[in-house]
Amino acid sequence: MRSLKIAALVAASWFVFPSHAQQLAGESSLLPEANYADSEVTVEQVLGYPIGTKITSSADMSRYFEALEAAYPKQVKLLEYGESWEGRTLYYAVISSEENIADFDGFMQGMQSLADPRKTSRSEAEKLINELPGSIWLSYGVHGNEISSPEASMMTAYHLLHDQREQTQRWLDNTMVFIDPLQNPDGRARFVDRYYMSVGMEHSGDRRSAEHNEPWPNGRTNHYLFDMNRDWIALTQPEISGQIDALLKYYPLVFVDLHEMGGDSTYYFTPEARPYNPLITESQRESLNWIGKNNGQWFDKKGFDYFTREIFDAFYPGYGASWPLYYGSVAMTYEMASARGHLFNRKDGDVLTYADGVQQHFIASISTIQTVSERREALLQKFWNYRKSAVEAGEDGDVRSLILPATDDPAGARKLASLLVEQGVEVKQAEQAFEVCDVDYQPGAYIVDMAQPSHRLIRTLMDEQVDMADDFLKEQEQRRKNNLPDQIYDVTGWSLPLMFNVDSHSCDDLPDVKTAMVEEGRIAPGKVINPDAEVAYLVRWGDMNAGRFLTSALREGLSVRQSELAFTHEKAGQFPSGSLILRVADNGSELSQTLQKLVEESGATVEGVDTSWITEGPNFGSHNVSQLEAPNIAIAWDEPVSAYNAGHTRFVIERQMGYPVTAIRTMQLIQDDLNGLDVLILPEGGYDGVFTDSTIEKLKQWVSDGGVLLTLGGASAWAVDAGLLNTKLERKVPEEGVEKPAEELKIDGKVIESREQFLTEIKPHGADPDWVPGALLNAQVDTDHWLSAGVKPQVVSIYNGNDVLTPIDINHGRNIAWFADADTMLASGFLWDDIAKQLPYKPLLIWQPSGKGMVISFTQEPTYRAYMDGLNTLLMNALFLAPAKAQ
Repeated sequence: MRSLKIAALVAASWFVFPSHAQQLAGESSLLPEANYADSEVTVEQVLGYPIGTKITSSADMSRYFEALEAAYPKQVKLLEYGESWEGRTLYYAVISSEENIADFDGFMQGMQSLADPRKTSRSEAEKLINELPGSIWLSYGVHGNEISSPEASMMTAYHLLHDQREQTQRWLDNTMVFIDPLQNPDGRARFVDRYYMSVGMEHSGDRRSAEHNEPWPNGRTNHYLFDMNRDWIALTQPEISGQIDALLKYYPLVFVDLHEMGGDSTYYFTPEARPYNPLITESQRESLNWIGKNNGQWFDKKGFDYFTREIFDAFYPGYGASWPLYYGSVAMTYEMASARGHLFNRKDGDVLTYADGVQQHFIASISTIQTVSERREALLQKFWNYRKSAVEAGEDGDVRSLILPATDDPAGARKLASLLVEQGVEVKQAEQAFEVCDVDYQPGAYIVDMAQPSHRLIRTLMDEQVDMADDFLKEQEQRRKNNLPDQIYDVTGWSLPLMFNVDSHSCDDLPDVKTAMVEEGRIAPGKVINPDAEVAYLVRWGDMNAGRFLTSALREGLSVRQSELAFTHEKAGQFPSGSLILRVADNGSELSQTLQKLVEESGATVEGVDTSWITEGPNFGSHNVSQLEAPNIAIAWDEPVSAYNAGHTRFVIERQMGYPVTAIRTMQLIQDDLNGLDVLILPEGGYDGVFTDSTIEKLKQWVSDGGVLLTLGGASAWAVDAGLLNTKLERKVPEEGVEKPAEELKIDGKVIESREQFLTEIKPHGADPDWVPGALLNAQVDTDHWLSAGVKPQVVSIYNGNDVLTPIDINHGRNIAWFADADTMLASGFLWDDIAKQLPYKPLLIWQPSGKGMVISFTQEPTYRAYMDGLNTLLMNALFLAPAKAQ
């Protein structure tokens, strides 16, 4: 094995910096005023190179933190919280004084007590506030190609353990420091491997170089290509759900998510930009200003530029820098200009280095630790007050309870209930029927008492509407008039019951009924009724329990039929359209045992019948009953596909529906034939620059021969332009008085008599509709078509972007779902007035037969962030019933 000295020399010869860029000579160069004790656990001694001179791999980061724990077992604890999709361990470090670490369990119990004012008296709380250390959670590297913050996590840990100055020792006495050094190890591994493959003799700062231009899908996302900084309300990814589990053990008082942004910027920290979520309290905003002001003082001393308030708002609750606010923490994001490698030539002529990012993230980290240490008691008091006032708000508010009936979509209601529990909300389930607020409910309904410490989180997740401030929206309208981009950073609608299309009722009273506390578990085990049935087994279609059952049955090789129409069995009762039929005669002798296993995993209820007699609707042998086969589903992969939509779609099908998807690179789709594919998914993407006329003709022929082409979001707009979908894209509706401009270069003069006329004259003609950052819209469903089998008459869809398609002509296909009328269309969020008038009755889902096959087009992304669960049944029909309908 090479000596560390030789390894360091090799590293030094590889990483060359120009003379004017920052040079690093170990940890002391990042904070010269520190007084570091001699140590054998510097980054250079453990990993073989000075800190900040190499982009550390995820494996080496783990090795370094393990070395710290081994060297300082009385001050460092490493705790695991999960495993990434690619099998990398997710962990966090806890660093504090020996005394605090020795009583770590006591700290955890103390924070749990402080978090529940229903069980902890004021005097007990005051005692805890006097005795407990403060706490801070520092999360680094949620985006794998934002590279400097994980390195700063190692420097922060090193500093806390080695700086002998009194102030640092005081911080440790006062503070429990949690460090999550790498939230996205899979994405970082993708970036690091790719980056060093592209480096030549010297590192290049040229933004055109291969070092600074990542191939698809780049390192930002995790294995399933999720931006995990948008996943904090849906918890679809283990990297985030595991982190929330840990946060709810300790309730850290301050949470910081450290990021990178464009290399021509500087450094951003709190306070945030507008709009603010109205459920963030003034007390929390005061704490955010404490932290930002202290950061500013540190940055002034170091000569670092920074800015606040201009971007990165605190409205959407699904960020890492937002979600902890709603349990009572103070949460924020920090953003450093990124070198996206070792060097980056800025537009102002300076050279930004990787070391710059490491140093500034490190300084921001220790500055925030200082604020938590010095404001320990105040922050603990604020946390207690937040949790106590939340209970009081629930007791005094107009809504005392939320009830999920769980009758029309048991799978969706169960998942939503579990998702609330996973986020620290208390949910109960009725064990008997009850009546409250003049509504009768069946046993199994879920009940949420609003008078609990998670009151504001419940409202954030469950309220149909969270409004932005009126004056902020007026500012955005004025910006639009001046042809300036709006300042709305992310989606404006995210209500979980709406996205799941699950009924949620509010009541000003609390039901008086026997209940059981709901535990985590998104799928309740299913059951087989009459397991020794003589003729068939039936499964009611319409929720994900049935969907998971279908995919499992197909993968098991069972013979499954699906009825396109509703029917009534003489013994078992009514079954909706899409219901599944498994005939005993078509399957092996082990059918009953196989079904027992499948219902346990899927949550489905299977009902055995001893006769095939149907009193209404099609019989099992009808031509309206289709034999399903296990389809070969493929998805377009690589440029020009949207990595997000491709990853979300593959995740939903594979991990939520339980069915494998073949990812085929777009160049292979261009070069090879499509034989053997039953369904081809084209996710959001700009295909016009890649798919040639011959590719389009190949797709048309494949569809005509019996293929199912499924287009999502912007791919549907491309399908219109490519002649695959027989409808049109719409321009913005012209405003009254706006005339189409003459085509001549010189025209007759016109008198403009007022400012109002002037403003009308300058309005655009033929422009695209204005961009919508993300609202939830109601859509009506044609329930008479097999593609909508088992679907409710109304669904909720995301609307993101500005694509508007005209309804397809009845001679060419069917509009399966379309946006509702102007009075009822907006379910949650914000729409500009002009597009709100244009969208009603425009299609969400189009079916177009072509030869033996068909094109099925969602005009929006049904798998957006994998949290639009209410659209899953439509998607399941397109994936599994459509191939059976192809000739």
